[in-house]
Amino acid sequence: MASSYAIALQIRKELFQPAPMDVLFRTVLAMMDKELRANDASVTNEKLPRVSGDPDRLMEVFANLLHNALRHRGPDPPQIQITVERREDEWLLAVRDNGPGVEAAYLESIFVPFVRLHGRQHTGPGLGLAICRVIVERHGGRIWAEAGAGAGVTFLFTLAAE
Repeated sequence: MASSYAIALQIRKELFQPAPMDVLFRTVLAMMDKELRANDASVTNEKLPRVSGDPDRLMEVFANLLHNALRHRGPDPPQIQITVERREDEWLLAVRDNGPGVEAAYLESIFVPFVRLHGRQHTGPGLGLAICRVIVERHGGRIWAEAGAGAGVTFLFTLAAE
């Protein structure tokens, strides 16, 4: 995971290429199929846009957000919904889940490297969301979370429209 963080820090805009987000997302779903089925997870998505970027790193954003929804699930089967909205010169993508949510006071700290809200309850270094932030910011966008305790969490991120 630390190597993924280092790779994300090396993203260079001059190497960007057309990236069909719908294809990238379907690839992530295929790679995670066993884990999604094991968790009885339901994933729905709207038609995703084509952007300019690093396809591998953009897939990593989706993978980290999906893993996060599975790792921090509530007692009910995970329901994950991806929506997209065009806003002038950018796309706003939202990844919503039905997990226990995050208290408002922690919504920014969850993006800090090595921060884990649930301590040792979950394995891993606490880099997934930090990696997402680096990747999205290197693509000229921003990422944040909105949630309420017990109401799931929504991760929103923007990417430049082609």
